[in-house]
Amino acid sequence: MLNKSIIEDVLNEALSTGGDFSEIFIEDRFTNNMTLHSGKLETSLSGRDFGIGVRVFKGLQSAYAYTTDFSREGLIKTAKNAAQAIKGNKIIQLSPFEPRTFNNQHPIEIIPQDVEKTRKLSVMKNAYDIAKSYHSSISQVNVRYSDEEQNVLIANSEGTFVEDTRIRSRMLIQAIATRDNQMETGYYGPGALQGFEFIENLNLEHYAREAARIAVTMLDASPCPSGKFPVIIDNEFGGVIFHEACGHGLEATAVAKKHSVFADRLGQQVAPEIVTYIDDGTLKNEWGSINIDDEGELSRKNVLIENGILKGYLIDKFNSRRMGMESTGSGRRESFRFAPTSRMTNTYIAPGKSSPEEIISNTENGIYTKYMGGGQVNTTTGDYNFAVMEAYEVKNGKLGKPLKGATLIGNGPKTLQKVDMVGNNLGHGAGMCGSQSGSIPVNVGQPMIRVSEITVGGSNE
Repeated sequence: MLNKSIIEDVLNEALSTGGDFSEIFIEDRFTNNMTLHSGKLETSLSGRDFGIGVRVFKGLQSAYAYTTDFSREGLIKTAKNAAQAIKGNKIIQLSPFEPRTFNNQHPIEIIPQDVEKTRKLSVMKNAYDIAKSYHSSISQVNVRYSDEEQNVLIANSEGTFVEDTRIRSRMLIQAIATRDNQMETGYYGPGALQGFEFIENLNLEHYAREAARIAVTMLDASPCPSGKFPVIIDNEFGGVIFHEACGHGLEATAVAKKHSVFADRLGQQVAPEIVTYIDDGTLKNEWGSINIDDEGELSRKNVLIENGILKGYLIDKFNSRRMGMESTGSGRRESFRFAPTSRMTNTYIAPGKSSPEEIISNTENGIYTKYMGGGQVNTTTGDYNFAVMEAYEVKNGKLGKPLKGATLIGNGPKTLQKVDMVGNNLGHGAGMCGSQSGSIPVNVGQPMIRVSEITVGGSNE
């Protein structure tokens, strides 16, 4: 992507004012996005984004600069801009590059760039037809298709030199059901670190019908009651609560500055013994997976909480200095426009021993949340509130009527302590996570779990 001699010159220039570490991140990204609105192609956009970021450290100082000018002069200027934040004389020399190779754990069969748009549109129309024909109350279906190919090269003053190609594909299906003046929405958005084969092999009957079923079901839902209840949270995207309310608190971005309730608690019990919490970027072809992070470190499986005991954090290269701990392959960024920091990949609660049927039958009076919606969290305190897209009452160990307007309100670490049943049906859900290094693909996951008590905010109706 760039001549090695130019890369060496850039890294040397970044060290010229006394830095003790320099890094270059080179990115060449191709994207395709198509939107189908009410059965008609509304937008079709393709793009290419090329840029280079340069970073320099000195102790606990860090500076970052980026450019889209890949001439030697433009790159040297960018390195000088980063170096200006560091005051002093050059103190270290570059280590010889040691090109790193790895086994690609995420095979690609069909490069999306090679697929005609008509072929992509055909799958989108199939999803539309399935969702639209589900029920007469489905008034509108929107389908969005996206793919990207991200080529990166990462080199640093310690001798790291590594390249990777990441290819992702995703389809998002939104169904809207209407009756009289009432409107309800259902949504599903599967994605993978995979080529177009993922899209062609999607079980559209499942995903499109589920989006439509949620919308139609909620038309007949009753207002959700307010109060404190046992809450059953289903698998897959149900894991978004612990991603937001606990996962971010285990990132070094917060831990290193003591801005997390989990800071200085390694070895302590932070959850019941039935809870094991894992971040694993090596899961084959999963949406949040990576071969290497955006600092050139190999991805790995990081056990964060094991049988209730806090075992580790997600650590990037800069915060490893603050914490005196090694990087965990967790340095990620949206693009060359962002400096990396510690981020999640595929984060999930490991499966337990209870079946979903056992969890429901052992709940006398509570709320069952099948699909979660959006939410907000204060990462410093762990306080959260999340909308629920589809919920049901639980009475005498059986599912009852659907409920609408449910909101879960609580504190992540405290909610974690109240998990009293963990199912055996682990599932993952694809999403995008925003933080200080931009928006990145992540999976959230869990089996069905039960929390002994969560405050539920109900409908205003």
